[in-house]
Amino acid sequence: MGGGVDHLAPERNKAEFDVDSLKIVWAGSSHDLQLSERMSRLVASDPAFRKDNRAILGRKELFKNTLRKATYAWKRINELRLTEEEAYKFRTFVDEPAFTDLHWGMFVPAIKGQGTDEQQKKWLPLAQKMQIIGCYAQTELGHGSNVQGLETTATFDPETDEFVIHSPTLTSSKWWPGGLGKVSTHAVVYARLIIAGQDHGVNGFIVQLRSLDDHLPLPGITIGDIGAKFGNGAYNTMDNGVLRFDKVRIPRDQMLMRISQVTREGKLVQSSVPRQLVYGTMVFVRQAIVADASVALSRAVCIATRYSAVRRQFGSHNGGPETQVIDYKTQQARLFPLLASAYAFRFVGEWLNWLYTDVTQRLQAGDFSTLPEAHACTAGLKSLTTSVTADGIEECRKLCGGHGYLCSSGLPELFAVYVPSCTYEGDNVVLQLQVARYLVKTISQLGSGKKPIGTTAYLGRLEQLLQYRSDVQKAEDWLKPNEVLGAFEARAAKKSIAVAQNLSKFSNPEDGFQELSADLVEAAVAHGQLIVVSKFIEKLQKDIPGKGVKQQLENLSSIYALYLLHKNLGDFLSTGTITPKQGHLANEQLRSLYSQVRPNAIALVDAFNHSDHYLGSVLGRYDGNVYPKLYEEAWKDPLNDSVVTDGYQEYIRPLLKQQLRNARL
Repeated sequence: MGGGVDHLAPERNKAEFDVDSLKIVWAGSSHDLQLSERMSRLVASDPAFRKDNRAILGRKELFKNTLRKATYAWKRINELRLTEEEAYKFRTFVDEPAFTDLHWGMFVPAIKGQGTDEQQKKWLPLAQKMQIIGCYAQTELGHGSNVQGLETTATFDPETDEFVIHSPTLTSSKWWPGGLGKVSTHAVVYARLIIAGQDHGVNGFIVQLRSLDDHLPLPGITIGDIGAKFGNGAYNTMDNGVLRFDKVRIPRDQMLMRISQVTREGKLVQSSVPRQLVYGTMVFVRQAIVADASVALSRAVCIATRYSAVRRQFGSHNGGPETQVIDYKTQQARLFPLLASAYAFRFVGEWLNWLYTDVTQRLQAGDFSTLPEAHACTAGLKSLTTSVTADGIEECRKLCGGHGYLCSSGLPELFAVYVPSCTYEGDNVVLQLQVARYLVKTISQLGSGKKPIGTTAYLGRLEQLLQYRSDVQKAEDWLKPNEVLGAFEARAAKKSIAVAQNLSKFSNPEDGFQELSADLVEAAVAHGQLIVVSKFIEKLQKDIPGKGVKQQLENLSSIYALYLLHKNLGDFLSTGTITPKQGHLANEQLRSLYSQVRPNAIALVDAFNHSDHYLGSVLGRYDGNVYPKLYEEAWKDPLNDSVVTDGYQEYIRPLLKQQLRNARL
């Protein structure tokens, strides 16, 4: 395989649609596509952002290298006078977890969302120039998901007009905040507000942690890194930290006071700003996580699809070439549903972005009616998309056979970086239980005439849906959106109503929630899958430009829905929504759809528009020149710096020469 040859050109020539048009659909708009391409080129063409050596660096070297990259990125952002939107994209393509993620992604938004105008005027200019570096110190050693159980205290001292921040127990140590371990000078610290012995719940406080002169921790502060994490490279570029306070004093005006204030006299006063605004921020963070899920999954799928087309194994006839792995139905049945999921998550992410804007406008107008539904919806979709993506990246690694296990495939590090998203910003099971509570509450209010809204509107047709029986007669009927939607709505409604009825048998509802929690999660997942299916179908009802693009997306939409139906066949059968024969027809249609996607597979992953630098994978190279590059990469490993390995004289030689008594053991 010579350099400069596109080994995947024959695959690209099979495409039955206009790839450039689909690139725009994936990016969101021509503007977004051009912006991404510009920022991607800026990063990829700069040797300072090299990342192919991360897996072999020791922790200290790796971390220092990340500090260099993050600081250099900030220098380039300023030199190029990039806008906020451009700077965000630029950092995305640098593609390395760093303290800046938490500074821009959590610290700055927390001050914007929870600080008063005066607090924002004081702190934001410093943060925006990076004259201070901040992190978000909420999670503790003993409490993560249960924020109300946090133990750190902030006690008001009326004599000095200060708060005393304190860690009363070992488990109250802040534990996990990114950027905290070695870099942050400040943190938004979440602590229990105590006034005159009374606990007023958890609030945010801006606390300086380190000196701005010599970076030493301030008096009363114990701070460090929590240690190495899963994977090579991966999230070890981040200084996740531990933090303990020993009666650290801060001025009263460093409590974030947009929602509630503490006066000089020590009175707690609620402001006119509604508490619900905090939920607006949560909706924003979770919609961003859903958008990230589609990107992470698309990277893994792109690598696995390209390599599946390059790799040949078995099936040679009369000395001819062996069969491309992508032509095996077993490979298609594992890979193409993940390809469809990447597109499905992209479009539901777009819709969530719209939902966030809608909720924000309503909040500003004092309308909180859609907030509980938006909150439940984003919680469920964060859980669903991150779980599927984490499992999907690992499946893509397996789809690449043995070579997928090499760090140079890019997949082990992608998995290790991605998998914590199943836990942060809400543990995925805990989030689905929140969704389930909302669904049960929605059903319980139907009797009082309260109409369900948004993504739960289908529950308003409960009587119809309980009677629903699919009328699919032949395999192609499963391509009709109304047939798919009907089945998914009926299954979700029947799962929710069944668990709600079982709950009503308990005299104490909380006992019921404990006992039936596994069923509740299943009902919530069914609801989430319905949302993704319906938003993909909605997307296809809009005008989609480009020759053949709509047809490809229709195929992927059908694959996404019918694969879910096939995997959850027990649900659809046990709820009486479809018959075994109809389930069989869905699977038949699915096989036919895989055959239709096959010639377009490479073009469908090309539409993600990932550069080789961003993919960081020898197996996923655009030109398909895999084997020479794998061979090249192997020789770069430090173990190959010497022909005879270090340790030969001390260990291998004495072993071979039967002289172990001379070995330095």
